[in-house]
Amino acid sequence: MNLFLLLGGLALLFIAGELLVSGSVKVAYRFKISKLVVGLTVVSLGTSAPELFVSIIAALKGHPDISVGNVVGSNIANIGLVIAITVIFFPIIINKKIVKVDYPVMLTATAIFYFIFLYGEANRYVGVGLLLILAVYLIRIIRKSRVETKANDDVIPISKKKFYYAIVSILIGITGLYFGSGWFLEGATGLAKSYGLSDHVIGVTIVAFGTSVPELATSFMAAYRKHGDIAIGNILGSNVFNIHAVIGSTALVQNITFSESLSRDIYWMIGFALLLAPAFYIQRKLNWPFGMVALVGYCFYIYSSLFG
Repeated sequence: MNLFLLLGGLALLFIAGELLVSGSVKVAYRFKISKLVVGLTVVSLGTSAPELFVSIIAALKGHPDISVGNVVGSNIANIGLVIAITVIFFPIIINKKIVKVDYPVMLTATAIFYFIFLYGEANRYVGVGLLLILAVYLIRIIRKSRVETKANDDVIPISKKKFYYAIVSILIGITGLYFGSGWFLEGATGLAKSYGLSDHVIGVTIVAFGTSVPELATSFMAAYRKHGDIAIGNILGSNVFNIHAVIGSTALVQNITFSESLSRDIYWMIGFALLLAPAFYIQRKLNWPFGMVALVGYCFYIYSSLFG
């Protein structure tokens, strides 16, 4: 039964990812918002929904290690697994805006999370602060994008009928990601529990991998459809959402206490975030050599988490 749920959830996630990408591109055209910003906002929020629900439920049920481990492990998987697999098959040229704004924002969010970890806990005041920072960031990038894309030749008007279909596609895609993630997580966690793994290990490996599958499905399909900005924007935005929205929302409903067992994983998360810097600032592209390096690093991280 666990294996059936795992495979069924995986299939649903890829179908939902395709629907979310196709609908989001049309919304970008309708509102004259760049595809990069759609990836950073609508797509990232949709693919981060599993992390949000899993972390809140885990915290309420008294499993803070799963709650925080899910966020840390997901941010690692988004780079070491999602971007890695995507660019191995579909090289992506890096948008200048990513280098100047969006990547530094992700690094800043990672640094904020690190200092919160050093503090030892995230209470509701921390949660409010994280959510306010996220709100300001989202309002700023949406407003700026609308101004920058007014005269952009890539902005193609679409009819109201196609726009409504796009909204339905996005809603179905997000719903599919939610249920697909649930099935996948239930199956994967059930299998993991049968092997006696701890909450911490389950959080940073099985649960984190499961909640990152929507990002994998969405970014892979976006890159396949030649929407590289959505593929990369989805990952950078998802990592920012995971810290600000997931940790922030979870802290509002339940104080989060960080355990020392997560300190190793925090440094892995920082390391993977910095791994993108040479590709972004020197190569200005992500291709299969980067993907192979990141994927090997991620496999080593998983191996050391399970058997180290």
